[in-house]
Amino acid sequence: MAAPSSETVRPTASGDRYCTEDYLTPYSRSNMFSRSCHYGLQASLFIAHETVDGGKVDLVTIATAQDIPRHFLSKILQTLVKQKLLKSTKGPNGGFELMRPAHKIYLYEIVEAIDGLDIFSQCGLGFKLCSNNHPCPIHDDFKVLRDQTKELFHQKTLQMLIEDVRLGNSILGLGLMEEA
Repeated sequence: MAAPSSETVRPTASGDRYCTEDYLTPYSRSNMFSRSCHYGLQASLFIAHETVDGGKVDLVTIATAQDIPRHFLSKILQTLVKQKLLKSTKGPNGGFELMRPAHKIYLYEIVEAIDGLDIFSQCGLGFKLCSNNHPCPIHDDFKVLRDQTKELFHQKTLQMLIEDVRLGNSILGLGLMEEA
């Protein structure tokens, strides 16, 4: 895949480059999940955390707290609604909430809804013909990491993640970090 145009790449504060488009490029932060998938995971975790005692979270609150473009997030959340992972309510008291309890929503379900599960079988270098019989140069090493990631996403629920946040072991997003 060719490098993105200068309009789709912007520098971070540290000078690293990343792609602002929703497809994988050499400048993406991760070569496994799309930006949509990252945002969907972050937003789902935020919703689970904020609605643990009931209620709903509106789009603006999620987008602001997680630093996700609002229009882009809206499309992602609607995908999760269509896949029956989230509920959406319109109106002044509307917003998003989980369709099921957080302990019954596994991370792989969010990945599947947005990127599909075939990402857990793709080549680490993006070769279409890479396989066990015809491996790319990093095939064996990447397969181990990919399989570990797949297992992790099949084991972890949103509830497990929000418990880590509540215990102070993890962050929910940069916007929610307390001053050190």
